[in-house]
Amino acid sequence: MYIIVAGGGKVGYYLTKALLSEGHEVLVIERDAKKCDNINEELGSVAVRGDACEATTLVEVGTGRAEMVIAVTGDDEDNLVVCQVAKHMFHVPRTIARINNPKNEIVFKKLGIDVTVSSTNLILEHIEQEVPTHPLTHLLTLRGDGLEVVDVRITPDSTVVGKPLREIALPADSVLALVINRERGVQIPTGDTVFRVGDQVVAVTKEEAEAALRAALTGG
Repeated sequence: MYIIVAGGGKVGYYLTKALLSEGHEVLVIERDAKKCDNINEELGSVAVRGDACEATTLVEVGTGRAEMVIAVTGDDEDNLVVCQVAKHMFHVPRTIARINNPKNEIVFKKLGIDVTVSSTNLILEHIEQEVPTHPLTHLLTLRGDGLEVVDVRITPDSTVVGKPLREIALPADSVLALVINRERGVQIPTGDTVFRVGDQVVAVTKEEAEAALRAALTGG
C-alpha cells in the first residue's frame, strides 16, 4: 500500500518507521529540511521537502495513486487542508488526520475526514477506564455512517436508576445494544430492562445525539 505521511516530526517519524516495517511504501512530506535529512539518513530515501497543503507538492509525490494520506503535523488547520485536498482533488480513498485540539474533531468529521485521532481524547478515555470520572466513553466510530459506539456507565446519581427502559426517552438516533452488569451478566435490553447502579450500557448513536443520550441515561 502506498501511504503518504504529511509531517516529519516525532509522530510522523515513528509512524513511518512502523509502516515501513510492515512492508508498506511510505513517503513523508516535511517542510523542514533538517527533519527530512534526518529521516532519510535513518529510514532511507522516504522523505521529501515540501508543503503538503499545496496541490503541486501532492502532484509531484504521486498522490493520485496513494491509498491513504495521513496528516500528522502540529497544526490542525494544515492537517485538515492536506486531507481535504487529498480526498477531493486526488480521490484518495482513506484520509487520517491528527487533531491537537479535541474541539476540532466534530468539524473534521463533518468536513469528510475519514478518521480523526485526538491524543488528548485517547488519553482521557484510558484514564476514564481506570478512574471513571465521565459517564460516556467512545468505543468505536463506524466509518461513513456518522455513528459512534459508546459505553455509558450508570452511576448512583443517574436519573434512570430503578426505571425500566420503556420509561426512558432516548434520542431518536440512539439504540441500546447491551446492558452489562457484574451480577446479571450481559443482557440485550428490552422495554422491561431495569437500570441499576454499575450497569454499563453499550449504545449506538449519531455523533450529534451523544449529548442527548448521555443526558437521558445520566441526567447530566
